[in-house]
Amino acid sequence: MKNKAPKTISLIKLLALLLLMQLTSCGNSTQNQPATAEGFQNIENELKDQFGKDAFYTDLTVTYNQSIGNIIGVTVTEDPESLKMGQWNLTQDTWQQNSDITIEVPSGTKASDFMFQIGEAISLSKLGGLVEKSIQKLKDEKNLENPILSTARVYFPDNGDASKAEYFVNLQPENGGTTFRFRYGLNGDLIKMNY
Repeated sequence: MKNKAPKTISLIKLLALLLLMQLTSCGNSTQNQPATAEGFQNIENELKDQFGKDAFYTDLTVTYNQSIGNIIGVTVTEDPESLKMGQWNLTQDTWQQNSDITIEVPSGTKASDFMFQIGEAISLSKLGGLVEKSIQKLKDEKNLENPILSTARVYFPDNGDASKAEYFVNLQPENGGTTFRFRYGLNGDLIKMNY
């Protein structure tokens, strides 16, 4: 009997410590980042940590799932002229590569002309701010109490025309239903809203 009490207390202390560690680590996880400028800046930092600050992208999407949080999907390369890219997903803070992609570009052009980098011109912080702006617009104009992010995406045209790059934001009511779609220019101006 004397031996069981200390083991039980030690087990309880160990479980409490593990729970505390789990709670503190989840607070900063990418899957739990809010759909705000600051939250998306943290997602951008995660991308730079994973792929480098000079990585090139052709696709970048943040999808929110109520049961598992943010899912980040990218098509990315660190060496555009290799013509090889990887398709990656970050789900529940675990990176997984889905496929390798070999791209083709017209002769006389550089592969990097058909890709974008995150930073100044294309900013996830700005995209997160546009999600906030879109949520507020739905609250004000449609009287939706708690619209939530469905997807936020950087759209970059296949022809490499950076002037046509846009931010897409899709929102839904908290309990599902109608999807509200917003398109913004890189400067943050609303191009179109539909539902």
